[in-house]
Amino acid sequence: MSTVTTQTEAPVARSRVVQLKTKSEQPALPDINTIRKAIPPHCFQPSTWRSLGYVARDLAMAAALTYGALTYIPSVSNPAYRTSLWVVYGFLQGLVGVGLWILAHECGHGAFSVHRRLNDTVGWVLHCALGVPYFSWKFSHARHHRFTGHMQKDMAFVPQTKPSWFVRSLGDALSSFVNAEVLEDAPLVNLIRLLGQQLGGWQVYMLLNATAGDDSMQNLEAKWWRRSHLDPFSGVFRPQEALYVLISDVGLALVAAGLYYSSLALGWQTVFLLYGVPYLWVNHWLVAITYLHHTHKDVPHYDGERWTFVAGALATVDRDFGWIGRHIFHGIIDTHVVHHLFSKIPFYHAEEATRAIKPLLGDLYHSDEHSFMGSLWETSRTCQYVESDPTNPGVMKWAK
Repeated sequence: MSTVTTQTEAPVARSRVVQLKTKSEQPALPDINTIRKAIPPHCFQPSTWRSLGYVARDLAMAAALTYGALTYIPSVSNPAYRTSLWVVYGFLQGLVGVGLWILAHECGHGAFSVHRRLNDTVGWVLHCALGVPYFSWKFSHARHHRFTGHMQKDMAFVPQTKPSWFVRSLGDALSSFVNAEVLEDAPLVNLIRLLGQQLGGWQVYMLLNATAGDDSMQNLEAKWWRRSHLDPFSGVFRPQEALYVLISDVGLALVAAGLYYSSLALGWQTVFLLYGVPYLWVNHWLVAITYLHHTHKDVPHYDGERWTFVAGALATVDRDFGWIGRHIFHGIIDTHVVHHLFSKIPFYHAEEATRAIKPLLGDLYHSDEHSFMGSLWETSRTCQYVESDPTNPGVMKWAK
């Protein structure tokens, strides 16, 4: 069973605090300026050349893997060995792709450099190359950070308040044979639900704004087919953002054209192995990372009356992915709490910033060092929907 471990180096004493909006007793939250003052000022300063250096490093790794795959794998005569090498390539290129994705993510937050045009140029190139509409994601992701943990306005992984449609439909169909509550815990049902999330969750979010709060869009009246991140006039965006969404679409069209002409030259099977398989791995890791940052049985969500920015930012969980997480994924898994508090802190300063705020936050800081993949399975099994906490008005806890 995955549990949250807390850091308690020092109490929150002597810091200015903001009380939660409730009649019941709750820990006091430091205000955002108090937390900011605990972090060394240099942590907020990005280095353009250092950031570009990481881009060059990751692109070099991606190029080396691509060159090696094209040059050596086709020459392997044994089909089993050749297939195994393609599998290894896809996995490794997927890891590198996540690193590049995170660097584009830094650009979207303005943490890559102090130059907005450079940020947007690098972010647009990297994200579009990975099949991500850069500006579209940038706008919606900013609102996710603005309203993290808000049941109505958060843009990503807002929990349901009742069993999922899949479980309810299956329960209705099998009601003569099995109780619906049994299905919620059935390993096969959980596996199907988890596979759907990991293989198609990103695409469904991009096309339908799935898992976002009911009040998260700019146009709440938009029909379900007008909620796409690819539609310049989608209800997800403000009218002044339409041009940038279109620029993102142009980038994706250029990448699609490149893949088409590459398939004419190399064959669609080779292009799928070179690009398609790593693409699936990248999206798997990113969906899993985002899901586990915001889903844990001991971490709450809040309704509109109870929510505050600090409360929402602290309702996230730092997790551990070992050497890969720190050096290939640029620490995004390990330092997500401070990232939600201050998204403009460059990833290479996030670990130092995290150490700085732990004594101040005490039990308010959450981390989990259990197996990442084990936690993915256990969390999807135990955290299926939330319900009101009767002892804490406005707080939503995971139903047991």
